[in-house]
Amino acid sequence: MRSLTLVVLLSVFCLQLSHAQRRNITHNKQNWDKQRVFWGYYLGLNMKNFEISYNQTDFFVETTPNIGFNVGLIGDLRLHKNINLRLEPGLSSNTKTLAFTSIPGGEKDSIRQIGGTYLHFPLLVKFSTNRYENIRPYLIGGASYDYNLSSNEDSAFDNEDGEFRITKHNFMYELGIGVDFYLPYFVFSPSIRGIWAINNEMVPDENPNSPWTAPIDFFGTRGIFLNLAFH
Repeated sequence: MRSLTLVVLLSVFCLQLSHAQRRNITHNKQNWDKQRVFWGYYLGLNMKNFEISYNQTDFFVETTPNIGFNVGLIGDLRLHKNINLRLEPGLSSNTKTLAFTSIPGGEKDSIRQIGGTYLHFPLLVKFSTNRYENIRPYLIGGASYDYNLSSNEDSAFDNEDGEFRITKHNFMYELGIGVDFYLPYFVFSPSIRGIWAINNEMVPDENPNSPWTAPIDFFGTRGIFLNLAFH
């Protein structure tokens, strides 16, 4: 009986202490979410790969992604207390390696390096929960346009000359989750995003029977972005 009483008393004490701590929490940036428009910036890392589908069952391309970087600006328009429209223009860079395992001839014929520096223009909708003390989780998603500064789409050379061509204009959709942390002097907002290409990014070789591009039906970017935003 004494043990039960002690447990009850300790539980009541902990509950009262918890309530007292909540009352003493300083709510930072209390008027931040009342703004109609605000600005910020982000930086982060990405890992991009390719989603590839084939016309032939005996053909396969092995892809090796590398870690790249992202940096950009944020423009945010509040549409509702829990819904924001967001534009995040930025720059992302990444390099991938393709290995055409079905093509003989050594590295010269079977290995291709694809470098990409992109101007990234996503238009996103952010759905936030109600704020709890100094945190606010959210979902974010939408579509984006990528302009590939490293594109060789207009090159006269193709895989016969050792060059795998990719398009200049690309469209993506993306979806992610994040959390807003309300700190005393700014809002820190880490998020993780997935991106998927809508259009085919491969430019076919001049030869319609090219052993590099003819067996490929779809070739599009997919990847993960880790962004650290500051508002």
